[in-house]
Amino acid sequence: MSFWRRHRAWLYPVIFLLPGVAVFGTIIVASALESLWVSLHSWDGMGPKTWVGLANFRELLDDPQFYTSLKNNLIWVLMFLLAPALGLAIALGVNQPIRGIRLVKSLFFVPLVLAPAAVGVIFVWFYDPSFGLLAKLYGLAGATPPALLSDERLVTFAVVGAALWPQVAFCMILFLAGLSNIDESVLSAARVDGARGWRMLVHIVLPQLSQVNFLAIAVSVIGALRSFDIIAVMTQGGPFGSSATLAYQMYEQSIFSYRFGYGAAIATVLFGGVAVFIAWYLHRLLRSERI
Repeated sequence: MSFWRRHRAWLYPVIFLLPGVAVFGTIIVASALESLWVSLHSWDGMGPKTWVGLANFRELLDDPQFYTSLKNNLIWVLMFLLAPALGLAIALGVNQPIRGIRLVKSLFFVPLVLAPAAVGVIFVWFYDPSFGLLAKLYGLAGATPPALLSDERLVTFAVVGAALWPQVAFCMILFLAGLSNIDESVLSAARVDGARGWRMLVHIVLPQLSQVNFLAIAVSVIGALRSFDIIAVMTQGGPFGSSATLAYQMYEQSIFSYRFGYGAAIATVLFGGVAVFIAWYLHRLLRSERI
């Protein structure tokens, strides 16, 4: 018997996994290690690197903008946790055998196909205090519209509100896919036993959506932590850095200030935060499944 036939039980999986592992190792792992290496240097992106050890990380601890960006990332995470709940609520609403519901589904799906830059431009117009739709609504009530994107206290909430629009649509699609895979016989048995409304949702539907819920929460949190593109379109981190996140501060320090070592230090902190969250969340998920 040839070597191939004797070992094909594990050779086939290895062959299929190798391309993905190679791409992941090159693009993700190698890039993360290179970023960590750069964070230990002072480098303008073109000349030779100068070893500075942990100086970039010590500077982060004394940088007020770092704490502003970190606070904004926490705001993004907390507000983005609304996306799975809202997505589930919309999915339950549009997953009904009602005439014309496909049109409603397509309307909710629209934000997902828009580029983040397009979403940012739309909401810049929406928030504009002189001619935006928000200004028109305030005008109907006889009130003065706020300049949300110019207010240091409100700008982050306004930007996150814009980013939530496509994120809720994404979560809705995930939950619609999950709802379509629920075993109808289980629902029928629950109805026979008298389960209705809230009891049906909590005890029958949600347990069968646990994997979808995990994916929706994980993607939402990771999306909030790496938020960049819509900030670049709507505020460029302003006013006075009040809407910047760690991802945007990393970009600003690297591209505009030519401080690639400092930018890499911010990226390393951000990567560490994402890794800790994923490890903690996977641990909780696996422990709940064992129970």
